[in-house]
Amino acid sequence: MATERESKIFYGWWIVVAAFLNLFFAVGIIFYGFPVFYPSFVSALGFNRTQVTQGFFLGFLTIGLPTGLVTGILIDKIGARWVIFAGVLLTGGSLILMGFMHQFWEYQVLCILEVIGYVLAGPISNQVLVAQWFRERRGRAMGLAYLGLGLGGTVAPPVINMLIRDYGWRNSIIAVGVSIIVVLFPVAIFLTRSMPHELGLNPDGAPGPLVRHTAASNSVFGIIGEALRDRNFWLIVIGSSLVIGAMNAVIQHFILFLKSIGYDASSASRFLSLLLAASLGGRVIVGYIADRFRKKNIMAIFYFLLGAAIPLLFLAKQPVAAAVFAILFGFAMGADYMLIPLVTAECFGLTSLGKLLALIIVAYSIGQWAGPYIAGRIFDAHHSYDLAWQVMASAAVLGSVAIYAIVKRPDHAQA
Repeated sequence: MATERESKIFYGWWIVVAAFLNLFFAVGIIFYGFPVFYPSFVSALGFNRTQVTQGFFLGFLTIGLPTGLVTGILIDKIGARWVIFAGVLLTGGSLILMGFMHQFWEYQVLCILEVIGYVLAGPISNQVLVAQWFRERRGRAMGLAYLGLGLGGTVAPPVINMLIRDYGWRNSIIAVGVSIIVVLFPVAIFLTRSMPHELGLNPDGAPGPLVRHTAASNSVFGIIGEALRDRNFWLIVIGSSLVIGAMNAVIQHFILFLKSIGYDASSASRFLSLLLAASLGGRVIVGYIADRFRKKNIMAIFYFLLGAAIPLLFLAKQPVAAAVFAILFGFAMGADYMLIPLVTAECFGLTSLGKLLALIIVAYSIGQWAGPYIAGRIFDAHHSYDLAWQVMASAAVLGSVAIYAIVKRPDHAQA
């Protein structure tokens, strides 16, 4: 890497490729592909809808916060590279072990391990990684990296459905776990670098004296205390938790919902893939406009569109209506996670971004899995998703209002 300064391609774009692959496998396939296994868990293991969705919810509730805080500390101390490396092993290994489970307690334990791997290798590490390599083009870089999440989600449902059909759910979930380890270990070792100065570069490839990242001198508790006293912090937490909880409730139950109103598994998987394909367009557009307009306003608009699309599910018995919902909801999902680090950096700067994102992501991750759990409880009680969709649409709209209420103060200029 001795000639990095003379390279035509800024190495930060290779970091975007690494983040793309991490988000494709460790987040996109897990987050959007895992629900394809739910019908198999229900039929083969006897789990109900509440149980299949509460695994990750209880995992985040019990271990998510401490793991997130440790992740933020480790990122600021040793960089994102080795944090991602450890997360990959836990993420892939947990899925492999799920191929041998028979009892609900085994599922719950493995979900907790999966949560730890997700926190280490998922959004926190990759958002900080991209943010450290880019300043002026941060929105575009984050949007391209998050295409991995959307593309992984687009590919996962039909591929996993085909694997389950041809090889059974146990062999399929083992294959997914192995693929995560085989692909992402080399990416972490050979491609990922935590900071630009490790290769003698500045963010965005800018010329001039080398800028070295310095971790915050404040203690973790000092940073937490300062954040908890900041109105913007709570608006980000509340807004993202409500919207992402509603979004994940729809995603996690979408196949179960479509099957409950008469669609077969293949058709349901195709609609989910359409939804996730539409999210790719949303991510590209969000990434470009986020560098040109107030990030919190763009985030609020897309969150409102997501909530406004949910009532279309009441018409989903008609294939055209289901397709229209998938396209609109999927496009609005373009702002789902990727704008959170941009708005956080815009409000608080980069100095303690790892620790702040750890707090925010763990908080919205509880909402992220509480949404599906609540929807599952509503279905089990009423044998219908109607009330669940009303609750989730309202939550998403309220979340968009919270994000719009964020105020950028001059003393927190973006780093």
